[in-house]
Amino acid sequence: MNPDDLNKLVTVAMPFGKHKGTLIADLPGNYLNWFAREGFPKGEIGRLLALMQEMDHNGLKPLLDPLRRGARK
Repeated sequence: MNPDDLNKLVTVAMPFGKHKGTLIADLPGNYLNWFAREGFPKGEIGRLLALMQEMDHNGLKPLLDPLRRGARK
């Protein structure tokens, strides 16, 4: 994992699909789990989706709250 990836989760929006425009950190768990079953896209977006799915699955989403506050400044 790149150290910048956690910041990207709260600043990068989903570029395509049903949830286009939604921040990666705000994607619903069932959508992330669908990617986990069907396969993540290649490249950075796939890496970020996989990281977010892992965080969501393990109940670690609250760890992003301090980063969200920093992203709003």
